[in-house]
Amino acid sequence: MALRLEDVAKTVDGVGHIHPTTLAFERGTMNVLLGRTLAGKTTIMRIMAGLDVPTAGRVHWDGADVTGHRVQDRDVAMVYQQFINYPSMTVYDNIASPLRLRRAPAAEIDRKVRESAALMKLDESQLGRRPLELSGGQQQRCALARALVKEAGLVLLDEPLANLDYKLREELRAEIPRIFQASGSIFVYATTEPHEALLLGGNTACLWEGRVTQFGPTAQVYRRPEDAVTAEVFSDPPMNFVQLTKSGETLTHAEGSFAAEGLSAVPDGQYRAGFRANHVSLDPMAGGLTFQATSTGTEITGSESYVHLDHQGARWVARVGGVRDVAAGAPVEVHVRAEHVYLFDALGRLAQGAAYAEAA
Repeated sequence: MALRLEDVAKTVDGVGHIHPTTLAFERGTMNVLLGRTLAGKTTIMRIMAGLDVPTAGRVHWDGADVTGHRVQDRDVAMVYQQFINYPSMTVYDNIASPLRLRRAPAAEIDRKVRESAALMKLDESQLGRRPLELSGGQQQRCALARALVKEAGLVLLDEPLANLDYKLREELRAEIPRIFQASGSIFVYATTEPHEALLLGGNTACLWEGRVTQFGPTAQVYRRPEDAVTAEVFSDPPMNFVQLTKSGETLTHAEGSFAAEGLSAVPDGQYRAGFRANHVSLDPMAGGLTFQATSTGTEITGSESYVHLDHQGARWVARVGGVRDVAAGAPVEVHVRAEHVYLFDALGRLAQGAAYAEAA
């Protein structure tokens, strides 16, 4: 069982929403569509489901061309960010609805409803209520249980946890891959959050303005982004960038230079260096890069602090441990180890991966 999008594109009123895209998903895999709002994640999902017809390209399911086939004629289940349930029906009847449409035997319906409800931690009293009588988290669990009981070959999850509170999100993030793993279905999960993609694992496609910039095993895409756009999409906060000149084993920027090993295969010239917020230190360290910046404010979460910086007009963020309340306008010396630096060429392509990621 496999789903393949072949040069699929979508144009609305002359505006390209999805540029020609080719993706293939295999049976039993978790696949993440990662991108900012309006990157094209939902449009791609709607094309997969048959809710939208691509302007160009074909959709293949198990080798058969299903482009233009109605969603009713496809083996698909979809869960949205909003809590979409039948409000006049009980939770039990909501979950049972796909099985009843299939005219499954009553005993099978009852067994599968109760099994899926138990997996989603919906108890007997909740099964007898209507969705609007439940909390938001329980309503979404109802929608997920309905998708699970349908046993569809393709399950599309469009930011299904975005409206839940923190505790429920963390709980379901851990549960979803386990719950659906045994089904052998293809799972496609859309999110704006890089750390959610890392938690879910599987494969990740990074999207930027309707284009898939990279697709592959999640950890690999994170550690070795093929271009600066992918690196920015797969970093939260977005990756910090600075212009550098490479000459031999030396990298020079406007405020100094430093020696970096392993650059012999990289031609001399101008590069855009990138490093993630969690690799920025406000404490002195030997070697590496040192920059002079100005604080524009601090967000303190308790276990971490996000120090927002201005570096020669560029917006940077340092994610540091503990409480670091740096006043807006204060000068800040920023330090980055050489092994945490990615180099991108003038076209934005990866020229040299960060040494720490290459060794992982």
